[in-house]
Amino acid sequence: MTARRQRRQQTGQRQRHRARSGRGWLAGLLAAAVAVVIIYWATSPADPVSPQAASGPAAAASYAAAASAAAAGTASPTATASATPRPSASTPTPGASASTHPAAPHTTKAAASGSGGSTQAAVTGTQRSITVVNHTQQTIWAIVTNTTAAYPDGKKLLPGQSASLAVANNWGGRIWGRTGCASTGRGVCLTGDCTTVCSGPVTPTTLGEFSFNAFDNMDFYDVSMVDGSNLPMYINVSHTVTTDPLSASGCYKGTCTSPVNCPSAMRAMNGGQVIGCKPPCAAFGGDTYCCRGAWAGRDNCVPSKWPVDYTQVFKKAEPYAYSYAFDDGATMACKGQCYYRVTFGTTG
Repeated sequence: MTARRQRRQQTGQRQRHRARSGRGWLAGLLAAAVAVVIIYWATSPADPVSPQAASGPAAAASYAAAASAAAAGTASPTATASATPRPSASTPTPGASASTHPAAPHTTKAAASGSGGSTQAAVTGTQRSITVVNHTQQTIWAIVTNTTAAYPDGKKLLPGQSASLAVANNWGGRIWGRTGCASTGRGVCLTGDCTTVCSGPVTPTTLGEFSFNAFDNMDFYDVSMVDGSNLPMYINVSHTVTTDPLSASGCYKGTCTSPVNCPSAMRAMNGGQVIGCKPPCAAFGGDTYCCRGAWAGRDNCVPSKWPVDYTQVFKKAEPYAYSYAFDDGATMACKGQCYYRVTFGTTG
């Protein structure tokens, strides 16, 4: 297979991952909304609401019409029931921004340095707080799309540093980390580098995806390793009645965040150094791993039927994250004006 054909296959997989059509958002929206509504009906507003709540037929019927009306202008970051893997926003370029209803870019005020190498941004009643934390041993440029404070240059975070940003209540976008940058996050980086429009990262990159106030006062968010992984990442929520599905140290249902044990054939290399782990489509190509042709669509794109289920490479490291295009159980929900803490790093 020629290098040109491999690049076309990789680009096609990223486009399908990011081409979030309205129909795909609607199905994901319904799935996530139904998952939350049953517990929401059964509890008072003061009770914790788990984003992993079970669904029920009555709730599905009651909220189907409302979800259909809302879906035209709102979106869940990743869930989809369409025939193409994980559609994204309308832009066809690989690396297009994830948000389908981004708020106008919100300028974060200059933040003063705090203790422990952290910076804080003032948050008003109509805004949310997003804190990014570098819990690794290397310098990271944290990118937060649809902001001017951390995009496109990024927030430079030395090991142990953190920074917070104030964003609009209807913000939507992506967060990822760039590593090995020559100067700023806008320049040349070894991982998480810019695409031609600097709105998305080059594979392999771990992504945090968000859509605030998407439906019934709920946010939808996830960690995605569909495009591979360059950094470990986990997300915590606060300032909400929703129970955080992850512990503060990144553990989920008894399994904690750990480094990706990447097979040699999937390793992204630079000068003999491993800088990331490629997704199966980018590493091997072909219809099977790229979920094309006879393998296209939710019913056919089944990793357990692949010659080797390489999604487990990522699931074992981050069990809460998307590991392939239709891994929709990884979409999480948070009710109210939730605050977010995005940590680059593993448990411990």
